[in-house]
Amino acid sequence: MRQSTDRQIVLDTETTGLDPNDGHRIIEIGCVEVINRRLTGNDYHQYLKPDWEIDPGAVEVHGITNEMLADKPRFQDISADFIDYLKDAELIIHNAPFDVGFLDMELVRSGNKSMIRNLCTVTDSLVMARQKHPGQKNTLDALCKRYDVDNSARDLHGALLDAQILAHVYLAMTGGQGALSLDSSTDASGMPTEEKIRRLDAERPPLRTIQPTTDELALHESRLDAVDKASEGKTVWRMP
Repeated sequence: MRQSTDRQIVLDTETTGLDPNDGHRIIEIGCVEVINRRLTGNDYHQYLKPDWEIDPGAVEVHGITNEMLADKPRFQDISADFIDYLKDAELIIHNAPFDVGFLDMELVRSGNKSMIRNLCTVTDSLVMARQKHPGQKNTLDALCKRYDVDNSARDLHGALLDAQILAHVYLAMTGGQGALSLDSSTDASGMPTEEKIRRLDAERPPLRTIQPTTDELALHESRLDAVDKASEGKTVWRMP
């Protein structure tokens, strides 16, 4: 079983409706594994047969119908493997109470006495975004635009796709200077660098160099003298 304090699982679900207390069920689970701020590719994706009619409004959101799920396993059939995948990780969920509420209800129905927060820690990226960007829209689409994360494939909601997008958003939102990667294949948000680097033509004209004037050099030296005096001669640029 995988255990790591640096292991995070970015999770999303799709459901038959809005409230598990009304009988609604999970129909899709998507998870993206992140270890030490790197996407590992060890993702988890599962469609589920709900034994419950999907609300028409929900179908408009995710495009999943009962007919599409007729041959899929039920939650209790996959619960053991799913719990093993999640256990001891930190879950990153956008609007966590919604997904956790559904997951807890599914665990109860499958006879499992453990609730999600007994298995994992849970971080709500929506709460984080609201704290970081108060008074602004903090939907997943809004955050994609704010952090320049590509969500062009998101015509409909999908658990795995949304988890993948949220993983990039979360890493960008929490990255900062300390998260810069030395791996040339990915950037701080886990995005392939080749998708972001704009390479210049090797045959381009040389850049124009503008030399400072005598007056500008004198002003610069005057400023250095003032800084040197204030630091009692400890300025790095004038050390031998």
